[in-house]
Amino acid sequence: MSGAPRRSGTVAVVGRPNAGKSTLVNALVGTKVAIVSDKPQTTRRRVLGIVTAPEGQLVFVDTPGLHKPLHRLNKVMMNDALEAIREVDVRLLVIDASEPGGGGDRYALGLLADAPHPRVAVLNKIDRIDKSRLLPRMAELGDSKVFDEIVPISALRGEGLDRLRTVLFANLPEGDELYPVETVTMTAPRVHYGEVIREKLLTRTREEIPYGLGVVVEEVRDEPGKKLTVVTATIVVDKENHKGIVLGAGGRLLKEAATEARLELEAAFGRRFYLDLNVAARPGWREDPRFLADLTS
Repeated sequence: MSGAPRRSGTVAVVGRPNAGKSTLVNALVGTKVAIVSDKPQTTRRRVLGIVTAPEGQLVFVDTPGLHKPLHRLNKVMMNDALEAIREVDVRLLVIDASEPGGGGDRYALGLLADAPHPRVAVLNKIDRIDKSRLLPRMAELGDSKVFDEIVPISALRGEGLDRLRTVLFANLPEGDELYPVETVTMTAPRVHYGEVIREKLLTRTREEIPYGLGVVVEEVRDEPGKKLTVVTATIVVDKENHKGIVLGAGGRLLKEAATEARLELEAAFGRRFYLDLNVAARPGWREDPRFLADLTS
């Protein structure tokens, strides 16, 4: 890298729900900055993951999955994704190579086709398919004339990530770092606490819950001299009968989720946590702009 110009800039990571965007960002950053689950629409916020290297700095904007918005919450999520596509230096479309292409992929390609260059396509989850299926998908993307580069990867296994990083740096503008070199995310701790709690609940609840489940962090306070952070949060659901699902028999599900979230936060922040969690039914919360402002702030 001696003598080569340093390059730094922003990269929007976009794609259909469950394509592996958050897994990819976490893998490239080298630490967990975005929550991950197998439930679509897990990501609701734009999360900055930052990689500083000898080549320069990559600032990733991990966006909600591209989908048809049916609620005000979903519209906020989609506006986030579309705004990111317009504002960044590089657009990175993540495609699940293990799933057949369909209308959702065509919609995503259309959005990218109308966006400025450079545009990079990533065929993710190649560990799940035979090479004979991969080459036609790459050829199809090449024929679309939408992308400047097409990179096959497995974010979960780390395959192809070195080449992807090289491609991204090559397409960034020349310049110094946008953030201090030690920074790996700009997500506020308060937001991160709520997202980790939500992630643990998503892995334990039924299919009907994830879309109507939100976590509002109401208070964060540090106990002087105890190296203890107390987080008070409310888990909000769409329907009264969903409260019992989130709580589980005898409150066991919520306790297990809280314990797993606490352990992850303690490992990440190097201090003790106490999570004071409550569950409330608030029908229609996904349509309430004032409530959504609290949820997404």
